[in-house]
Amino acid sequence: MILIADSGSTKCDWILTNPQGEKLNSFSTMGFNPMFHSSEVIATEINKSKGLVTVANQIESIYYYGSGNSSEYYNSIVNEGLKTVFTKAKLHIHHDVLASAYATYTGEPCISCILGTGSNSFYFDGENLSQVKPALGYILGDEGSGTYFGKQLLQDYLYKKLPTELSQDLEQGYTISKAIIFDKLYSQPHGNVYLASFGPFMAKHRSHLYFAELLQKGFTQFIKEHVLAYENAKQVPVHFVGSMAFYFQDELKQATMECGITIGNIIQKPIDSLLEYHKRYIFKK
Repeated sequence: MILIADSGSTKCDWILTNPQGEKLNSFSTMGFNPMFHSSEVIATEINKSKGLVTVANQIESIYYYGSGNSSEYYNSIVNEGLKTVFTKAKLHIHHDVLASAYATYTGEPCISCILGTGSNSFYFDGENLSQVKPALGYILGDEGSGTYFGKQLLQDYLYKKLPTELSQDLEQGYTISKAIIFDKLYSQPHGNVYLASFGPFMAKHRSHLYFAELLQKGFTQFIKEHVLAYENAKQVPVHFVGSMAFYFQDELKQATMECGITIGNIIQKPIDSLLEYHKRYIFKK
């Protein structure tokens, strides 16, 4: 049996399949990012999934696509974590941008983007990925992502620039204070996930002028900085994957239209489309 995994920093989706590409089962665990998680943490969290543990000894191959898997060093961390649980499996570990490219590929060259907890973009010609500007992570970059918007929201809240009605609702819906925010971001792990956790609050108030302007600013900044950096950005479709792109696609479409971009597919989770790509292009090799 074969496992396909797509992991962001918040959640990892798993599909159990056979060489014919038939979906046998699906699982979910916390997301893994080797920049923040050790091999031991990865193995421990996978072992919490009874479904994955049950089939572990039957897995022959794993195609893993993960956030933060941008080098051999980070790949080795994930490799060790997976090997601890899936002792008989041949491992294929890749960056999650490749999963985005595979999941949105329609047979023609494209720009594939991730707008989830973090953000990224790559050009995909059907065989090779290339990138003009790197993803800088949630401290220096991640424009248009959940962490980007969460950071702006908390900054405005602490600076008392957030509209009164939004501040009051934020305090009612979340246990929040300067001390808590500082602890979450500077003392606790997974600060990027904490920042992105305010997505539902944004969705609740998406019609408010504050968020309308913030979303427009963030998505436009991502497009100008990362998408328009590709010379043929206006000649090829631009696909998007991730929760921010999916749940705020009206605002995203407005930003792409104003930037002259032809928007392609917008999907929340690449996992099912990823299975189809493997069935059509990889399992047949």
